[in-house]
Amino acid sequence: MAHANAIRPAGARRAARGFTLIEAAIVLAVAMVIAFAVAPTFQEMIDTRRLVGAADQLASDLQHVRSAAVARNQTLRVSFHTSAAFSCYVVHTGGIDDCTCAATGAAVCNADVRALKTIALPAGRIGIAANVASIAFDPVHGTSTPTGTLRVTDARGRAIHHVVNIMGRVRSCTPLGAVAGYRAC
Repeated sequence: MAHANAIRPAGARRAARGFTLIEAAIVLAVAMVIAFAVAPTFQEMIDTRRLVGAADQLASDLQHVRSAAVARNQTLRVSFHTSAAFSCYVVHTGGIDDCTCAATGAAVCNADVRALKTIALPAGRIGIAANVASIAFDPVHGTSTPTGTLRVTDARGRAIHHVVNIMGRVRSCTPLGAVAGYRAC
């Protein structure tokens, strides 16, 4: 029977010590190369999720406002504002110029007008632009006036468009098929 402290062959002793400094450096170098190769793709995935998240929220809010106008039997409006610092939209009662966004991104409305929801997006990552100042949703028919195209864009220049038709329905698309999961505009 062999003794526990018996002399081991040279290969067995080396395997018991673990990694050498050179082996650890090679593993670290390979890991760094992989990390740098994956980082741009990972950042693009994060940017895409931000863009899609903002676009989905806007589409959902438009559908909710349409339903809420009918349920409340009150005209509701979504107004769009853009500045150098941010872009925002405000869901509110009242007229076209009754609500705006302050420099902080909060809604500022006239005395008799009520802001129901405000979404502000800081400039640089995601922005919202519209070809109309606001869209009003009729409480009787759920229709919208005027029709409009709302563009949600990211810093890379990709965009998702929401086209609101006269019936208050939203159709979404992306120019040149730039964002997966959306039809090309």
